[in-house]
Amino acid sequence: MAKSINQVILLGRLTRDPEQRTTSTGKTIASFSIAVDRGGESDSADFFDVTAWEKLGELVIQYLAKGRRVLVQGRLRQDSWDDKETGKKRSRIEVTATDVTFLDGPSDGAASGPSNYSNSPNASSSNKKSNDVVIEDIDDKPIDLSEIPF
Repeated sequence: MAKSINQVILLGRLTRDPEQRTTSTGKTIASFSIAVDRGGESDSADFFDVTAWEKLGELVIQYLAKGRRVLVQGRLRQDSWDDKETGKKRSRIEVTATDVTFLDGPSDGAASGPSNYSNSPNASSSNKKSNDVVIEDIDDKPIDLSEIPF
């Protein structure tokens, strides 16, 4: 049995266009934020910062824009630092994406079928578009945890 698991799956919309950076070694990094509806009767959302590396980051920069729906799979990473102005400890949690599924069409937001891209070791090195899984209607209702078998 695993001693620990660090995995997150989020479905939401980009709150801004992805930003591209490059490391000193030439690796591409794409940073973006998504808003995930909390569900229920309130119109509230949670906001998550996401980072995608290398080929996955390049695909995010190329195909995603503010307002697009995505399914992000990844792991959580926490950064800690001392605030230079106040001297207080600060921290932030960020999602490092391993898979990103583009759920909307590229221009009008109409669903044209999902596109799944991955940085996972099981994916091919070219991060091919996945044609194996078709997501038809994704329900934005909260998950009933009692239905999970573990």
